[in-house]
Amino acid sequence: MAAIGAQASRLARDLALGGNSSSAASSSKIPRLVYGTAWKKDQTADLVYAALRAGFRGIDTAAQPKHYDERGVGEGVRRAVAEGIVKRQQLFIQTKFTAPDGQSHMAPYDLAAPLVEKVHQSVQSSLDNFTIDGQEPYLDSIVLHSPLDTIQDTLTAWKALESYAPHTLRNLGISNATLPVVEALHSRAARPPAVVQNRFHARTGYEGPLRAFCRDRGVVFQSFWTITANGRLVQSQPVVRVARGAGVEAVAAYYALVLGLGNVTILDGTTDEDNMKEDLEGVEKVGLWAEGKGAADWEAALKGFKTMIGDADA
Repeated sequence: MAAIGAQASRLARDLALGGNSSSAASSSKIPRLVYGTAWKKDQTADLVYAALRAGFRGIDTAAQPKHYDERGVGEGVRRAVAEGIVKRQQLFIQTKFTAPDGQSHMAPYDLAAPLVEKVHQSVQSSLDNFTIDGQEPYLDSIVLHSPLDTIQDTLTAWKALESYAPHTLRNLGISNATLPVVEALHSRAARPPAVVQNRFHARTGYEGPLRAFCRDRGVVFQSFWTITANGRLVQSQPVVRVARGAGVEAVAAYYALVLGLGNVTILDGTTDEDNMKEDLEGVEKVGLWAEGKGAADWEAALKGFKTMIGDADA
């Protein structure tokens, strides 16, 4: 997060990805706020470029033209790299393999091909979209957009992705997954998930047991729907307390409390450039406040926040 310098606070510091066992994966780091690119359509390239200029160093997309413009994400990245705003190795770029039931006719693979071939075609299309002249293309993470129809099909797709690790695909993950599916991958896959990306909202109990599983095993939980589904939490007393104490906007205070749950990153899809900077700088500001004069208030607010979402260690 270039906009906030050296990330002095623990709260804003990148997380190590320890869910995979290889040396390449274990040295990977993911920023706490990752720019989400869903539904950006023809604004995608400009918004990705703006996010990188604002200080984002993590980007999430998908090889799913129905909802994402992965090619536009690549264009925004290349523009920022060409202008010297960022180097490719300073970025965490994550995309997804989306199964046919999540695709339209614009799928990045032959819909009639066998599953393993679909995976290979999708990965190659993503690598093509993130090729930078003079550099061997790679992805920091690729996520199964959701489990497939059966656990065997899920494992088959996962094994195909594993064939690219650890160099072309640095880390693997899964999205929209239940705890039993994540447990199965963790116990049966050669390279277990490094990240799990799920919605964060009340109807799933804010994924408490799944987040606990991830924390215990060094897997990063990536939260999405974090603002959209949680208006009550954003306006809650713990958020107000942190915002007032640290002198930040409510969204940054709320994000800080979600990050405070442990081993969590957040997909932030704002389209407002001022908000991009406010979110990045605000989380760092809360972190410094929480480690200094606001330590007692932060602990009380975090405890109250955990109680609201039903975390067992509140």
